[in-house]
Amino acid sequence: MSFLHESHPANALIIGASQGIGLGFVQKLIQDDRIGKIYTTYRQPETATELISIANAYPHKLTCLVMDITEESQIEKCIQKIGADIKKLHLVVNCVGILHDSSLQPEKSLRQINSENLLRYFQINSIAAVLLAKHLLPLFKHPENSIFACISAKVGSIGDNRLGGWYGYRASKAGLNMFMKTTAIEYKRRTPKTIVVTLHPGTTDTRLSQPFQKNVPVEKLFSVEHTVNQLMDVMENLKDNDTGEFFSWDGSKLPW
Repeated sequence: MSFLHESHPANALIIGASQGIGLGFVQKLIQDDRIGKIYTTYRQPETATELISIANAYPHKLTCLVMDITEESQIEKCIQKIGADIKKLHLVVNCVGILHDSSLQPEKSLRQINSENLLRYFQINSIAAVLLAKHLLPLFKHPENSIFACISAKVGSIGDNRLGGWYGYRASKAGLNMFMKTTAIEYKRRTPKTIVVTLHPGTTDTRLSQPFQKNVPVEKLFSVEHTVNQLMDVMENLKDNDTGEFFSWDGSKLPW
């Protein structure tokens, strides 16, 4: 099954497209003739200059919308704007996630845990995705194959956790996986042509991973272009019974 082969043209939404993997998806999809309209979100104009320049070059295909994914009212307003323009989406990829910034670093031990940081991890990495699922549902209610994918992380696998540490990031990605598994069950009843999955992109050369790349073998540090190509291959080969699953970049299923 490929949602892109069935739907002509297909409509896509890339959430968190200002840089990294999200921007990589935009750069790939903008060249794909099977895609009719692309909607993207970003939070701050100063970090979205490349995205905005692409939109200026493709004004009839690419629409950029400002959205803070931690504010449900902004999610609702953004999706309403899309719904006023088109009546259905075929591909939605949520690329928003946080591992670190100037005031947030992954914890190495229990001593470093505080509730404020944990709440921030969950608000961005987990809760935002299920709010998206809530408000996107009407745009998935059509008879064509569609995919709703969220970028997760292998470190969010409880079964694969053998090193410990990174409490907030691990737990929030595990929370994301559970939210999407549960969403997949409800979507199966309410919009049965939509496949819901979480995806592990591998270690990709982005700002998120840069402080942690020194111990990554060269062959396992992927370019954004490589990661996007791999994830698109995974999504284009999904079957109906794959909904609710957690896939790695190579198409293999990961343990919960």
